[in-house]
Amino acid sequence: QVQLVESGGGLVQAGGSLRLSCAASGSIFSINGMGWYRQAPGKQRELVAIITSGGMANYADSVKGRFTISRDNAKNTVYLQMSSLKPEDTALYYCYALIGRTATMWDNYWGQGTQVTVSS
Repeated sequence: QVQLVESGGGLVQAGGSLRLSCAASGSIFSINGMGWYRQAPGKQRELVAIITSGGMANYADSVKGRFTISRDNAKNTVYLQMSSLKPEDTALYYCYALIGRTATMWDNYWGQGTQVTVSS
């Protein structure tokens, strides 16, 4: 069994910063991509940022220059440093990982979500 556990959400004023963390645990052979998605009320879930095991990162245009994704492969953990936060960043943020439980058994896993609220 595999779990993704997120932490670090909360309430912050516009212009402030937050750091999200997500740790994967359980029966893990290897982890490929790890990342963050978000879903605001009434909107579809969207990609925020994703990073490969080799450290290559991609970002949504809306967060480029403000958010930084990183990961610690030894700890099976991915981070999202969010700066210059805007009210439109308010959403439920979900951790994502493509995890192999064996060399041939790969699945997508999601965290339970952590709320980020940015007040104006």
